[in-house]
Amino acid sequence: KGKCPEDGWDESTIELFLHELAIMDSNNFLGNCGVGEREGRVVSGLVARRHYRLIHGIGRSGDISAVQPKAAGSSLLNKLTNSVVLDVIKLAGVRTVTGCFVVPMATGMSLTLCFLTLRHKRPKAKYIIWPRIDQKSCFKSMITAGFEPVVIENVLEGDELRTDLEAVETKIKALGAENILCVHSTTSCFAPRVPDRLEELAVICANYDIPHIVNNAYGLQSSKCMHLIQQGARVGRIDAFVQSLDKNFMVPVGGAIIAGFSESFIQEISKMYPGRASASPSLDVLITLLSLGTSGYKKLLKERKEMFLYLSCELKKLADNHNERLLETPHNPISLAMSLKNLDETNDAAVTQLGSMLFTRQVSGARVVPCGSVQTVNNYTFKGFMSHANDYPCAYLNAASAIGIKKQDVDVFLKRLDKCLKTFRKEGKQEKCINEISDSNAATEQLED
Repeated sequence: KGKCPEDGWDESTIELFLHELAIMDSNNFLGNCGVGEREGRVVSGLVARRHYRLIHGIGRSGDISAVQPKAAGSSLLNKLTNSVVLDVIKLAGVRTVTGCFVVPMATGMSLTLCFLTLRHKRPKAKYIIWPRIDQKSCFKSMITAGFEPVVIENVLEGDELRTDLEAVETKIKALGAENILCVHSTTSCFAPRVPDRLEELAVICANYDIPHIVNNAYGLQSSKCMHLIQQGARVGRIDAFVQSLDKNFMVPVGGAIIAGFSESFIQEISKMYPGRASASPSLDVLITLLSLGTSGYKKLLKERKEMFLYLSCELKKLADNHNERLLETPHNPISLAMSLKNLDETNDAAVTQLGSMLFTRQVSGARVVPCGSVQTVNNYTFKGFMSHANDYPCAYLNAASAIGIKKQDVDVFLKRLDKCLKTFRKEGKQEKCINEISDSNAATEQLED
């Protein structure tokens, strides 16, 4: 039926299934005689076993979704993976999605593929409207495709950085809708930035007849992000949304899913991909979903939500203990931010030093964001880079509750962060004491004089 099974399969059943697919490929036929330049020959047995002897990859030279006559098993694997992934996207909250395909490129290059497909539909267009998010790959995806990003600065509402809808519409009017390739919005992001106002952006895109591409990098694991996409498509226009395989399904880096609400447009994107492609990302995600089943994946999504609440609660307690605060970002369902105002005021280098201390203590994924850092990406200069704004009010630290996180991860992170912050507090007290002694000595010298 092309749907993800409710209950996961055991490993031996999955391996039997993959071996059955593999013997349908011509390179594994007993009497095969190959005289072409691409015959699925593999010299290393280890490499062959690593890929379950599915060597031909997916697609044909003109279409990544096409069936290969001499690779019936690999072609079936490709079709099944896309079908199962589509079922999981619907399960995750985007019920009206009509098509998707797994592409063996990470999110940034997959976004580039979407922009290149739109180029043929809008040959005059040279601009992409982009509400700012300080993440290099999504910015470079537009540059690589040959377009000029039009950066829309976010607006500060409380602690949150939100989409400036008025600025988006003003820029569309100024540039002319026909000169704009698309609006490139974002769902999953680091706090204090929150998901874009997708519904409102989708309505603007529909009103001005402008395509809308959504960077949903790790948003598939969030019911809130998926709800925004579903609502955006319902009230306005969303042409495609792109999500990473590794971040949402815990597989190796190297694949993404391009999905949308027009099956014909999704097929156009797949035909834009030149040549055949690696089957590894498709194989990895199919194995993972067959082993989890829908019940197993739902359980992981539920646990992620619970861990987000736990992380939020515990990080707030820790922040209070160190005279800092957990920034209020209720619209961000995955990432949290804790201020580092006192640390920043004590020592300019302390914020970045905290990041180094956490990394050397084996805390990965936490980001420390100092105030006022400047970075140039492809000749575009961003002030306050990493904070999604030119002048965010304070330095801060990020932590995220992503799929697969365990209570132990949260507890160990908080323990190590607490220890690092106490080190700074202790050093700060020592420095203050030294300064006081120095001031006292200077005052004594003045009296003697």
